[in-house]
Amino acid sequence: MRSMVFDDLLAVLKNLPLRFDDLARLRHWLASIAHPGECLALIEGAAGTPACPHCACLRVHRCGQASGLQRFRCCRCRRSYNALTGTPLARLRKKEKWLPYLQCLLESRTVRDAATVTGVHRTTSFRWRHRFLPGAMHERPAALSAIVEADETYLLESQKGSRHLNRAPRRRGGVARRRGINREHDCLLVARDRGGHTLDFHTGRGAVTASQLARCLGPVLAGDALLISDAAPAYRTFAAKAGFSHEVVNVKAGIRARGALHIQNVNGWHSRFKTWLLRFRGVASRYLIHYSGWQRILDDRRLTTPVLLLRAALRCRRSAGI
Repeated sequence: MRSMVFDDLLAVLKNLPLRFDDLARLRHWLASIAHPGECLALIEGAAGTPACPHCACLRVHRCGQASGLQRFRCCRCRRSYNALTGTPLARLRKKEKWLPYLQCLLESRTVRDAATVTGVHRTTSFRWRHRFLPGAMHERPAALSAIVEADETYLLESQKGSRHLNRAPRRRGGVARRRGINREHDCLLVARDRGGHTLDFHTGRGAVTASQLARCLGPVLAGDALLISDAAPAYRTFAAKAGFSHEVVNVKAGIRARGALHIQNVNGWHSRFKTWLLRFRGVASRYLIHYSGWQRILDDRRLTTPVLLLRAALRCRRSAGI
């Protein structure tokens, strides 16, 4: 009888034209009734019987439980570990709140807002953000092929949250002391192919150089890829040395497109990123790549649920060698 009532309710929900705020309320209610052991089951189900993260030995045996997770002991090095050891999520507590918090990441909530929704302290919310995001960010394409657009965008260097500044403080929303792109700006390089695959790189301060392009784009561009960029000399130098086909769109001269040759896809990504970034009221330069990776995850629309985001963070150990 109870199953029949639930099926009827589910059928009604499927036929309702739910608005965005209705979906948000429904997600919040579902998160509030989540079973405390659900996250633990997902962690152990995704990890299975992991190899030793210390010596990569496959000969392990069970060694009790701690914090709700199965512990293992390596037969070679005799060290113990669990499914989270060696991942960005190691030693984080309150696992019953992880899935609701991951939903907050998918909804792009601020640190304080996510803390209020999940019932954790704001410092915990901040720490979780920069543990979950680096893990999930490793879910990125291995290569870009066919027509690849590349361009960089610049944001004013920020030491937000630092206790000791290495420059004179400035008001929020301040400007650089000198005009143009200089060492006061962080460079975010974005490359995007026409298939919608995107890669982002924080190259440091100041204008991008040919050596930085070689380090970032050289390993990820397919050999037959056509690179399209603006008229910056660094792209010409990089393409000539690396042997890539290269076309230039001189945006400064007012030329936005030459047939199918344009960089509007990557510039559109820049625009979406900077608009999305406004809600956080500035981000520290040392975390800039985390936020661009966050936007890339949202824009890619593959990790669309808290469960998928959690599994991506857990795979970080195996794919990134952490």
